[in-house]
Amino acid sequence: MRNIKLALWGALVLLSLLWLAAEPGVFQSENVFALRAAMIQYSGVLAIGAMSIAMVLALRPGWPETWLGGLDKMYRLHKWLGISALVLSVAHWLWFEAPRWAIDLGLIARPERGARPEIENPVQQFLIGLRDPAEGLGEWAFYISIVLIVLALIPRFSYWWFFKTHRILAVTYLVLVFHAVVLAQFSYWTQPVGIVLAVLLISGTVAAVIVLLRRVGISRQAMGNVISLTKYPGVRALEIDMKMEPGWQGHLPGQFAFVTSDKGEGAHPFTIASAWSPADSHVTFITKALGDYTSRLPDTLSVGQQVKVEGPYGRFTFDDDCPRQIWIGGGIGITPFIARMKYLAEVVPDRRGQQAIDLFHSSAELDEDAFARLSADAAAANVRLHILVDARDGLLTGKRIRAEVPEWREASFWFCGPTGFADALKRDFAGEGLDVKKRFNQELFSMR
Repeated sequence: MRNIKLALWGALVLLSLLWLAAEPGVFQSENVFALRAAMIQYSGVLAIGAMSIAMVLALRPGWPETWLGGLDKMYRLHKWLGISALVLSVAHWLWFEAPRWAIDLGLIARPERGARPEIENPVQQFLIGLRDPAEGLGEWAFYISIVLIVLALIPRFSYWWFFKTHRILAVTYLVLVFHAVVLAQFSYWTQPVGIVLAVLLISGTVAAVIVLLRRVGISRQAMGNVISLTKYPGVRALEIDMKMEPGWQGHLPGQFAFVTSDKGEGAHPFTIASAWSPADSHVTFITKALGDYTSRLPDTLSVGQQVKVEGPYGRFTFDDDCPRQIWIGGGIGITPFIARMKYLAEVVPDRRGQQAIDLFHSSAELDEDAFARLSADAAAANVRLHILVDARDGLLTGKRIRAEVPEWREASFWFCGPTGFADALKRDFAGEGLDVKKRFNQELFSMR
């Protein structure tokens, strides 16, 4: 989370400093209208800058993943940039409209306009001729963007509609690029703020075109064929085993992929629940009926069906040098740990002298077949398994973990499950002196 905050605030602060270098006299503005003109430019630069970076991150580029800690963290930054763009765009609109309202209400006097300086630069003359359409189209793009960003932030807004409507933001972004190029202070383009802004606008425009052409992640896509489907009705889960066609480059335990089984539904992220072996090229996913799409999968998927898989993504890969690890999987969050156990059983069968591992699986539901498979995987990987069913065993707490693992202070924690559950455990262990920022690894498995 620290790097996400650094990236977000670093981008906004950098743009602010560059803008201040271009407008050193902003704090000596003669009147409210001079200040208004400056603030319109400032809020506009920040808003389109944040939106441009968010647009680039929508391509799921590989290079920021390592620094940010995985695609899940990158999407969190994408979300925060979207919220920042929302707030800054509203501020930009208010700086433009509020003085007009004040004039209409008689609160302030309309300023007298002097003669406009003669423009000799042909490029500037051309842009001035586009001001009216840039303002009109930009205003409508602003309204549409606000609606789409707000809808994306509403959890009850279904993933299907989110997937369908979110792409429209690429169109509104392109309109706002036109708005920014025409209406930005012309002198900016020969200064550092303009150069940086131009790079962001060009990068964002390329990204928007790729999104509209539906070419996101194309280099990471491969086809797979479903070879078996195993249902676990007690926990409402479905295990999907696929044989990948050439093009899949393999994966590490704990990573995830985007799976498309229905073009109309779009890609959905699922954690991979298998170790990779080039010899058999199998990939396994375990899904749980948590929404309309996952609830329908047992009926809509069939053996022999071809699906598209994009990935792998994520950095939840269990890499550290602690002598002990504590894994915590809440509900379907058990999936990355299954993959890791299969990897340990196949690649490191003799784990004497290796990290001691305790796996806690907390579930609200009971399925003996699923738990038997989990127990077999744990035994094969020499992982000590603790299964807790809420109604039978009570809730999993930090106190229970510490009682089962007295050496918890020398362990790293790896968590995948509900966010509220993770927050409660982090508060608990932080209160006991654990440096949760360094030792508590969490998959932020939310793509919106």
